[in-house]
Amino acid sequence: MKELMPVAEKVAARLFEKKHTIAVAESSAGGLISAALLAVPGASKYFMGGAVVYTRHARRNLLGLEGLPPGLRSSTEPYVLIHANRIREQFDTTWGLAEAGAAGPPNAQGLGNSYGDAAGHSCFAVVGKTGFNVVERTTTLETGKSDRLDNMIVFANAALGFLLQELEK
Repeated sequence: MKELMPVAEKVAARLFEKKHTIAVAESSAGGLISAALLAVPGASKYFMGGAVVYTRHARRNLLGLEGLPPGLRSSTEPYVLIHANRIREQFDTTWGLAEAGAAGPPNAQGLGNSYGDAAGHSCFAVVGKTGFNVVERTTTLETGKSDRLDNMIVFANAALGFLLQELEK
């Protein structure tokens, strides 16, 4: 967790400085993104809420999303974009941040998840609405690692870094 704090503190400073708020929907990072943001003193000024959306059941109950559009699967950029928009809307925040992937280790088929992604695969989406400006950005990370905890930390750090890039524009 300590390795997440430098970027979390920078994100918190930017959000606080701009008087912006954020909500987080994360999956394979397992709550580490939210935990890092909440570990910064004064988090109640910018962090409005978060959800670990790890299953279909969680997606339905936490985000109010029943199913996926035809052809869309989990752990993709279009998928996390839906989550980022939904969490931002639900919490009425300036920013929504979403993450989904495959932390590992590989399953019996040698894959990181049941959708065909390798361990170490994660997608991120940042959605922001400031005045008339709307930002929607996505990216994918492949760590090439199969260690679950290492990947979770890398995913959280990368998601926070991706958000910071947008906040610094």
